[in-house]
Amino acid sequence: MTRVNSCVKISFFVANVFFAVLGGLIVALALLLQLVTRFHDAPMAGRFAVLTALYVVGLITMAIAAVGAYGAHRQSRAALIVFLVCMVIGTLMMFRVAVPLAAVRPEVEEAMSDTVRELLPLDEADEKIRVLADDIQKTLRCCGAFSYSDWRQNIPDSCACDVEAEREGKCQLVSYDLMMLQVKKVVFRQPCFPLLARYFLLILDVIIGLSFVLAALALLGLILSSILIHQLRPGVRPAVLLVPAIFKPQPPKYEELHNAPVY
Repeated sequence: MTRVNSCVKISFFVANVFFAVLGGLIVALALLLQLVTRFHDAPMAGRFAVLTALYVVGLITMAIAAVGAYGAHRQSRAALIVFLVCMVIGTLMMFRVAVPLAAVRPEVEEAMSDTVRELLPLDEADEKIRVLADDIQKTLRCCGAFSYSDWRQNIPDSCACDVEAEREGKCQLVSYDLMMLQVKKVVFRQPCFPLLARYFLLILDVIIGLSFVLAALALLGLILSSILIHQLRPGVRPAVLLVPAIFKPQPPKYEELHNAPVY
């Protein structure tokens, strides 16, 4: 069996361990999101697509790590070539995702704000939007997108404060006219959009960071697998670390002379 450089082989194993761990973390994140969001009755835009993408990326990452580890352990050029092709595709895809997201990151919050303002006032929005807004207000303990006035004179019960929130100072007293009557309600002081924007940007930052990490690992795997494939070629000797010798061999001070026999 062709020998390969042990340092490169160990580095390749470590990179594949990182791949496998990262893939497992992505799958765990998908499971956590699925458990957290399964109790919401309101429609959640893109929930299925996000969960599917996380599961697919996590499982594919773990599978590629297994192929790379097998190729290095068995010194299989075929498995290493498959791994190399996956690394090339993965590097390009991760950079294709991470770079545009990082470029538009500063403009995301403003774009989200403009999109939400198009839905105002909330009391005249589509029924699905109102149901989703109610669910968000109950979960995040907030009222309205930017203010309680987004509901005008139809503030829903999901904005109403409980006793605990009043003690914590999270409520405000509002009054408005409804059919010639003065109506007063104690509602949450915090609007919902800043909370949603903060959570969304946090998720976006995680996706950008994860994409760059995967791209860097894929690039590292590409380099190491290329080296291993080259060393597995017939007739190629593995590179060794050259260390200068401390003691250099000296020529002998004398040589023993042998007289040729005389016949």
